[in-house]
Amino acid sequence: MNKMYSVGKEVFLIDNLVAVPPYAYTFEFDMIVIVVCTKGYARGHLNLKPYISQTPSITVSRPGEILQYEHVSEDFSGFVVVMSKQFAGSLLTDMQERFLLRLALADNPCLPLNSPELKTALDYCCLLKKTREVEELSLRREIVKHLTLAFYYTMTYQLQIRSGDAQRPKAHVLLDRFIKLVQEHFREQRSVGFYADRMCLTPRYLSKVIRDDSGASAGEWIDSYVVLEAKELLKSTNMTIQQISDDLNFPSQSFFGKYFKRIVGVSPQKYRKG
Repeated sequence: MNKMYSVGKEVFLIDNLVAVPPYAYTFEFDMIVIVVCTKGYARGHLNLKPYISQTPSITVSRPGEILQYEHVSEDFSGFVVVMSKQFAGSLLTDMQERFLLRLALADNPCLPLNSPELKTALDYCCLLKKTREVEELSLRREIVKHLTLAFYYTMTYQLQIRSGDAQRPKAHVLLDRFIKLVQEHFREQRSVGFYADRMCLTPRYLSKVIRDDSGASAGEWIDSYVVLEAKELLKSTNMTIQQISDDLNFPSQSFFGKYFKRIVGVSPQKYRKG
């Protein structure tokens, strides 16, 4: 029998998941859904690509992806973790970490698990359930946040070890090089042309490769690094808005303010006070 646990309205755990009828239609997620299959199998399409979740395995669906189940075995069981897009976004603040997650799931959203990896997933499920004993919601949320980060880092490490000798597709290599260049130069350079030139590629080709392989444009990756640094300076330092603008090499405080508001939705002043 399915059992559901929740942490506010941001994280839900369905334990002892049993077979459910397959959906006869497609639907789009606006959240992250992690399914760990411990028995049986499920088959369907994710973003029009076929997949099969067969025990033991983990399947991850990200916001904006389209899922359709076609068949679920009668003996299927496992557990599901559902996270709101806002909660998941608060976990991985470093774009390099997000890149590693995208890379791990780029070719197949369903990954088979060996014994240590399955144990990690089951331990994560068990610890999530224990958070029910914490009465204060804000503290429970922080515990779930750190449990999830520990789960992510452990699983990423284990998967990297297992696939370390596999040859990476050329697009992954280019994306990795691009991310490293952005990490080094985002304070001074926000032009896609600069990075394309450093990689001996045309801006058009670089943009296509980055979007196809990561789901985000080259400009969005650059903007994300700039904004994440700006947020960190606004929240953790006493630097003035002008000083932050200068540190990030904007031509003026006004230009920085408009740039920040366009991406974040609020001004730097409001973000600092919020």
